[in-house]
Amino acid sequence: MDIKLHKQATTTPKIRAEIQAAPASISDSELARQYGVSDSTIRRWRYRDDVHDRSHTRHKLLATLTTEQEAVLIAAREFLRLGLDDLLVVAREFLAPQLSRSALHRMLKRREVPTLAELARRDTEDGEAPKHKPFRDYV
Repeated sequence: MDIKLHKQATTTPKIRAEIQAAPASISDSELARQYGVSDSTIRRWRYRDDVHDRSHTRHKLLATLTTEQEAVLIAAREFLRLGLDDLLVVAREFLAPQLSRSALHRMLKRREVPTLAELARRDTEDGEAPKHKPFRDYV
């Protein structure tokens, strides 16, 4: 079984399950001495329902743009086929002057907006003619 623990983990899922199964008559400090961890670690795992680490990602991401602004930028990306730098100029001019390039890129990745190459590939798969003209066939 592949167990993913963070670097500072002092307990494994097996030890956490033992902590949770320990009778209430055993104090937190006794369990802490037994497993060689702190009292706060025992309190953390004793009253949880699971034995796995929780995500350390923020629940509320600190985003520069509102959801409405993000929707406008995504529509501009897909309709106008703007690259990241061009989209950044548009966003700074009309929506959010403080927007950084990396914040815009993270938003596009988070919202799973396709890249320009993926958009072009999707257009050719849909049967739409390529944007360039083929060479004329001379006999």
